[in-house]
Amino acid sequence: MRVLGVVALAAALCGCAFQRAQVAQDARAQMVGMSKEQVLACMGPPANKAAEGQTEVWSYNSGDGTVVASGSASYGSFSGRSSQRFCHINVVMSGGGVAAVNYQGPTGGLITAGEQCAYAVDPCVKKQ
Repeated sequence: MRVLGVVALAAALCGCAFQRAQVAQDARAQMVGMSKEQVLACMGPPANKAAEGQTEVWSYNSGDGTVVASGSASYGSFSGRSSQRFCHINVVMSGGGVAAVNYQGPTGGLITAGEQCAYAVDPCVKKQ
């Protein structure tokens, strides 16, 4: 019975990761065209700003601090490593509005890419 509970919890957590990955993907499309004021309203002030000519890049950090551990055992020895998932979000502004949204970093798993980015962009995404 305990194993069934663990499996159910793992499935629920995995489902949340898929949902966050979809939110991050939706944000990349939905945020294009937003004004600077709209981005400030839904994401807050950026951690960093850079400008080159008429183009500005606003940078945000996102994530929940998830640490992923992996390891292998061979002939009585074990080796392991861990890594932290996070997302650096660059919102590219051109002509007073969002031209692109880019994600960098270890943002998720193989099929949940971008899920760590959803924490910052979620308030900007229209729910279906």
